[in-house]
Amino acid sequence: MANLLLLFIVVPAVELALLIEVGERIGTLNTIALIVVTGVLGASLANRQGLATLRSIQDATARGEIPANAMIDGVIILIAGALLITPGILTDVVGFLCLIPAARNAVKRHLQHRFERAVKEQRIHVVTNVYDGRVDRPPMRDVTPKPGDARPLRRDD
Repeated sequence: MANLLLLFIVVPAVELALLIEVGERIGTLNTIALIVVTGVLGASLANRQGLATLRSIQDATARGEIPANAMIDGVIILIAGALLITPGILTDVVGFLCLIPAARNAVKRHLQHRFERAVKEQRIHVVTNVYDGRVDRPPMRDVTPKPGDARPLRRDD
């Protein structure tokens, strides 16, 4: 609930305050121009990086690999594009940061850490498909670590 409050009340209020402040300093028309330019530039950059990520996903799939990293990159780039076309200064800064590979990698590490912690605390259960050659639905296997399991999670689990 706190996250929704932050998303729908606090962020727009901060954006509005920033836009008013910038408008007072550089003028209304310049502020509007800034919003339009960052939106167009951001959408263009997100589009270019998104297409490159899509090619990376296709290449990995063609090699028989699971393109997990590229897929996460794609989601972050998609979110960055949405933030960049949203009028505002704070959203533009966050959106542009998500388009920088080093910052995007930091976001991925943070998300991975949160996911691993949620699995360890059993707030998330991980279930995988195990295909045994049947044509119908394969059985599901719960791979969530149980209390007392000594084996840490590995990337290939």
